[in-house]
Amino acid sequence: MASTEANTRVPAPVVSVRPVVLPAPGRGEDLQVRVSAPVTGHDLPLVVFSHGYGWSMDGYAPLADFWAAQGFVVAQPTHLDSRTLGLPADDPRTPLIWRHRVEDLKRVLDRLDLLEAAVPGLGGRLDRDRVAVAGHSWGAQTASTLLGARVLDSAGVPGEDMSDPRVKAGVLLALPGRGGDDLSPFAAEHFPFMSPSFDGMAAPALIVAGDQDRSALSVRGPDWFTDAYFLSPGDKDLLTLFGAEHALGGVPGYGVAETTDESPERVALVQRLTSAFLRSALHPEDPAWPTACSELKEDPHPLGQVQTR
Repeated sequence: MASTEANTRVPAPVVSVRPVVLPAPGRGEDLQVRVSAPVTGHDLPLVVFSHGYGWSMDGYAPLADFWAAQGFVVAQPTHLDSRTLGLPADDPRTPLIWRHRVEDLKRVLDRLDLLEAAVPGLGGRLDRDRVAVAGHSWGAQTASTLLGARVLDSAGVPGEDMSDPRVKAGVLLALPGRGGDDLSPFAAEHFPFMSPSFDGMAAPALIVAGDQDRSALSVRGPDWFTDAYFLSPGDKDLLTLFGAEHALGGVPGYGVAETTDESPERVALVQRLTSAFLRSALHPEDPAWPTACSELKEDPHPLGQVQTR
């Protein structure tokens, strides 16, 4: 398999600081964030990452550490559904956690001065005009909202537009698809917010899906996780990973129990291609993404394929 390593930079040493605590009146808990950054470089782009259900700022090291070593500042907030917080199911905030999640990402963007000051040597090195969001599973749905996706109500009417003009692009890993009749009865009953409209998600985005990702939340098959690519406007890319299930080979963490399709090679491909996409999306003159796509296409034994429109 072609490595596409030509599209990766020499890894920089990385410093991570946790927790950076952001005041969050009305949330019930101040927002805790992990910030990772390369110790060298200037005009560093920012990626704000939303974790999947139950995780925290300490998850997704295969992505966060790699991106930071490739020259990105990575901010990882801990959402209210994190197992580290132990929020009871009957907590009055539970029905609106999806909204709190979106607000968490925006709070990170609102408090970049505090985040910069918390990381030794980061002050003045962040490029605030080059911001992307990313997320996995529920976190991908959270991130998609800042790109223009909206939640439909029970009558199919789009809710509030919570997009953020500061966000220029996104990487959406294992992003849930349409709601309505595509949801399983369990999901329809317990997760009414899982009814997205992608009609307004015009910002550039890379959607990453596993062709063996079968979810109990949907009556459809793995193609459910590709809906955002086909149903949204604007420039979109779809990376379909062959043989991948929901963890996409292990992006939540090395050796974690929920990874049912462990594959270091697949994770390495996700690392390299997402980094290449982010570089080109935030610096359009950078050829990293088209070069990576070309190399993947020429690989005689590829782990996935890319579609672009």
